[in-house]
Amino acid sequence: MDTRDIRFEIHDGVAVISLNRPEKRNAFTGLMGRELSQAYRHCDADDAVRVVVLTGAGSAFCAGADLGGGAATFEAQDPASFSAAAVDPPAFALRKPVLAAVNGHAIGLGFTLALQCDLRIVARDARYAVVQVRRGVMPDAYAHWTLPRIVGVARAAELLITGREIDGAAAVAMGIASRALPSDQVLPATLEIAREIATTTAPLSAGIAKKLLWESFELTAVDVERKETALHHHLMRHPDEIEGVVSYLEKRRPRWTASVASDWPEWPQ
Repeated sequence: MDTRDIRFEIHDGVAVISLNRPEKRNAFTGLMGRELSQAYRHCDADDAVRVVVLTGAGSAFCAGADLGGGAATFEAQDPASFSAAAVDPPAFALRKPVLAAVNGHAIGLGFTLALQCDLRIVARDARYAVVQVRRGVMPDAYAHWTLPRIVGVARAAELLITGREIDGAAAVAMGIASRALPSDQVLPATLEIAREIATTTAPLSAGIAKKLLWESFELTAVDVERKETALHHHLMRHPDEIEGVVSYLEKRRPRWTASVASDWPEWPQ
């Protein structure tokens, strides 16, 4: 993939996307958003990609929107083309698990992009904040939807309305991150989890479970049972259901054959 503001690599089923403006602490640009969107779409469609890891080049994850435009940074945009989503699709819409290796500071849009991911490991001593209300704008990239689902409304309000900073330990205590580690350990630890997912979980099963999990907050318990049942019937038609049991009994690595691209179910309503 020909890119400038991101790096994109695939190794052994794990796609690593690095925000790649280290001299600017990976400050987010329009080009970065377009390239990240392209990379996400590629990962969603490519069965060679089992898991996606999003990280930052250099010492930061993402310092937020590039403020190089000065007073014009947040000037009025064309209503026909502007979206506060920043990327299309967002990480939570991918049919593959997306893990954020937040290796350094994640501020503003940098933090809200990480909130779109399914799992976050953060640097212990880095700073994290949704600072947009301190810049005269407002939180973006679906933060009003993702953050309450992760931490609850009260804690989401504390971060979204005050714009205050937290460190890695606070991110773990609030439930935003799974672990807080020294910065140089964040990416290796995230890749270890990614490789575990890539080698042990059935890709179609993981993708379906992810989608239903993000959707579940709008559903009743009855709705969830109905969808789980319909999706079980879909999965039980595929050989992976047999392979999962047989490989476990034979104590070997599973050889999955179902394709997320080709075997994705018609989603139950």
